[in-house]
Amino acid sequence: MRKVMKRAGCLASVLLLAVPQYLSAGEIHQIDTGSTSWMLVSTALVLLMVPGLAMFYGGLVRTKNVIGTMMHTYVALAIIGVLWVICGYSLTFGKNIMGGIVGWNSDYFFLNGIDDMVTDGIPEYVIAMFQGKFAIITPALISGALAERVYFKGYTLFIALWFLFIYCPLCHWVWAADGWLHTIGAAGAIDLAGGMVIHVSAGTSALVAALYLGPRKGYPNTVINPNNLVMTIMGAGLLWVGWFGFNAGSTLQSGLETARALTMTQVSAATGALTWLAIEAFMFRKATSLGFVSGILAGLVVITPAAGVVQPAGAMILGSLSSMVCYFALQVKLKLKYDDSLDCFGIHGVGSGLGVLLLSFFIRESWMQDAAATSSTGIWTAWNQFTVQLIGMGATILLAAVGTLIICIVVEKSLGFRIDEEREVEGLDRSLHGEHGYGLIRAD
Repeated sequence: MRKVMKRAGCLASVLLLAVPQYLSAGEIHQIDTGSTSWMLVSTALVLLMVPGLAMFYGGLVRTKNVIGTMMHTYVALAIIGVLWVICGYSLTFGKNIMGGIVGWNSDYFFLNGIDDMVTDGIPEYVIAMFQGKFAIITPALISGALAERVYFKGYTLFIALWFLFIYCPLCHWVWAADGWLHTIGAAGAIDLAGGMVIHVSAGTSALVAALYLGPRKGYPNTVINPNNLVMTIMGAGLLWVGWFGFNAGSTLQSGLETARALTMTQVSAATGALTWLAIEAFMFRKATSLGFVSGILAGLVVITPAAGVVQPAGAMILGSLSSMVCYFALQVKLKLKYDDSLDCFGIHGVGSGLGVLLLSFFIRESWMQDAAATSSTGIWTAWNQFTVQLIGMGATILLAAVGTLIICIVVEKSLGFRIDEEREVEGLDRSLHGEHGYGLIRAD
């Protein structure tokens, strides 16, 4: 009898100890640990793209401007990182206000109210931070067109205003559940990871800002050589790795769609790099490192909107076409002599714009069937989707172009944007930051 009582007591103790754990498990049963783990990794991978971009851009400018150029990328981590928490997430993913121009949700203001929120098995904090990394890197891309000739204070104001008045509304249009581009047509505008939201908008704004500021002193008559191609190559490698989180993380899951997006990203990037090498081999009988990394980027940006809907053959075609079209775009820049210093428009804008439009003709059959099934008419066609993509592209370009011009004027009239000639000749590193990127090496 004593043995029975002892065993019953032990069993009761175990049950009592298990109750808190059972209740705790009940409270968090909504969390999908697999998807959450992948999203945490993806968030870190997208963050890795920031130093990757800084190295890529920093290696392409002259020695006297390497610190200033890299700071243009890094400072976005602080400025946009803070604005995103205060109001950016709310403006982007809140419900329609102002006729759908932008969103708002008081629960997202300062990220208040999301402490216990879980969406599709993923804590809302993780989704907010993942999307925040996209918001950070987008205005940083534009800095490539402004390199070596803007005040740091003017640049900081520029990216803050650009984020609030261009990125947040555009992101809401495309990615918010009630965004107008998200809901038009049979399946809405397709933009998995930011072909329109990030690359076309940044590329368009880069072109407008470059034209507004005018060329660097001596351009194009003076040869402006990169200071460190080794650093640029290393930066391109970090961007390639980070892009897996960029695209595959945008599926907001850890499953079949994730695997598809990751695979198409790799296929397109490799094809883009190989195509650029082939072009240089045909044109110059040489293979340059700068051409190789340009091909990588061309392949990556073109697949960014399309990675969730195309198959490997389509990814290869898009990657190859992007390299060819971007190569041609850079030759046009040389003929027109506008100073998009580090080719933000020529690669990001042109390459990703190509992907936004042409993805319509490479969509996998299963996706077409799903789109037709959910359509109010039960019909989906490539040409109808192309029309939707074209509308999205037009809206993106219009908002980015007009908005950027207004912001450039505001910045120039308030803090000053285009640096004065004396400081430009001296270099950003010494005149604006009081530093030298390479110690005792004499700045050119």
